[in-house]
Order: sequence, then structure tokens, then C-alpha cells
Amino acid sequence: MVTKQQSPIFVTLQSIQQSLVAPKGQYNSFGKYSYRSAEDILEALKPILQEHDAVLILQDGIVQIGDRYYVEATATLYAVGETIGTTAYAREDDSKKGMDGSQVTGAASSYARKYALNGLFMIDDNKDPDTDEYHNQNSQAGRTSQKSAQKTNSKQEQPANAPSKSNGAKTITGAQAKAIRTELKNMAEATGSPAATIGKWFIDKMGVDKPESIPADRLKEAQKIIADAKKAKGIE
Repeated sequence: MVTKQQSPIFVTLQSIQQSLVAPKGQYNSFGKYSYRSAEDILEALKPILQEHDAVLILQDGIVQIGDRYYVEATATLYAVGETIGTTAYAREDDSKKGMDGSQVTGAASSYARKYALNGLFMIDDNKDPDTDEYHNQNSQAGRTSQKSAQKTNSKQEQPANAPSKSNGAKTITGAQAKAIRTELKNMAEATGSPAATIGKWFIDKMGVDKPESIPADRLKEAQKIIADAKKAKGIE
């Protein structure tokens, strides 16, 4: 029986993956959670790379996909005369209050580099609050709502500002939910926190799965939570 010999670069990468323990060295005081940055991963990697006589190179580039611009980050491992790498993308935000163009690109670069490192060294951050899990959940909810609306299009339409119902209880109107989402987005931009973090903090505080599920009789409570948080952070 002939056993195919594994490429040396894969043996080295596997050893690095097994040795690497990247701590969550950053703390978000607003969302009250710890997370790891690209810098945390790189600091944990440096001694391990030296042990394996290996080098890691990070490269950035800007690519256009459709009408949007993305930062393309590539992490390449050089060892035993071979290379292996991964590429990740992060979208530049259209507008980021309090940040100029270079800062927006820099933030996208940090995320893209982190994702590239995660892919190369098998680091799973999917459950961290600073990922897009909350955003994706809400996007899915939006698609579901859109399909439901299409099915009932032939029926009498409900006024846009009329309260919806959840489990028989009245909830806030679509316009009110949209206003809350706008406030949360503005808070994220003003504090430099991921929108997912602010969103998760708010819905956990309210004990709901999304702003649209807030009971109508708790609207003032929701508005007060946002107002108090903005005041505490010095946000106008």
C-alpha cells in the first residue's frame, strides 16, 4: 500500500494551528464583551512562527464588486520553501460619522485581515458579538417579512404606521422600529462600535429578538434606554 506524503507546508501549518492560542485581548465597554483583534492574533503568532522558521505576510488591496468597494486582505504563510494563504474581504462603509476616508478604509482593513487570519489558522469567531451574526439574523427576518407581504398583497393593506401584532400583543409600528434602528446605527457610528454589538446590547436589554417585537406599551422604555446610553457616552 502506497501512502501519499503530505506536503511540508501543510505539516507546518497544522503544527502552527495546533499551537496557536489567540487570546481575546480587547474589551468593548459599551457591549461589555471581550474579543480578539488582528493584532492579538499576530502577537500570539510571532513566537510560534519563529519556532517553525516561518514568515507571515499580510497584504491589502481595494477591489470593486458591483458598485461597492471592498478591502481585500491576503494572509500568506512562507515556510519550508513553500507558501499557502487565504483571502478575505470587508466592505467599506458608505458613511461613518466622525471618521475620514482613510479611517474607514483602515477599519475595513482590520476586519479583512482578521478574517483572513481566522481562515488560515482555523480561528472561529462566529459567536463573537463583533461579527455580523446579528446583522445577518435581521436581514433574514427582513426577507421573511417581505415574502409574507407579497403573499398577502391582494388583501387589504394595513396602514404603514399601524401597530403590528406579535402573539396577540400590540407591538410598535414599522416607522417607530425604523427610528430605533436609526438611533442604534448612529450610536454605533458615534462610538466606533460594530453595529451588531449595539444591536445585540439593545435587544438583550429589552428582552426581545428585534426592534419590531417591542411591545407598544414599552416604546417609551426603549427610547429612554437609548437616550440614557447616549447621554452616558456624551453623544448629542
